Amino acid sequence: MTDTLKFVVYTAILTWVALLAGSLIRARGWTFAGTMLAIGNRDRMPEPTPLAGRAMRAGQNTLEGFVLFAAIALAAHAAGVDGPKVAMGAQIFFWSRVLYLPVYYAGITYLRTVVWLVGFAGLAIMISAML
Repeated sequence: MTDTLKFVVYTAILTWVALLAGSLIRARGWTFAGTMLAIGNRDRMPEPTPLAGRAMRAGQNTLEGFVLFAAIALAAHAAGVDGPKVAMGAQIFFWSRVLYLPVYYAGITYLRTVVWLVGFAGLAIMISAML
């Protein structure tokens, strides 16, 4: 497996964890009532706290970014241009997403945008290596 494909797998795991965390924070899954709510149909979810709202939005943003990242990485792999520059862009994207989640959870708005832009730059590096 290439380094780029490894980062696709790592980012898929990170995306799943981000979505799960947002859901569990909103349901307060660490409590018995929250666990019961989380394993149920979630018909009567509580209004999200500010932290829960940020966690859910961060998870959704991570999912949206993962779709783009996976498409670019898989296209590079299929085209046979999955070289060091593509792998470097994949690493930049992945590590920026790792940093993005706690920054978003903490509500640090401007830094969150900078970290998101770094991830976007990783995607741009990957695309530039394919052209």
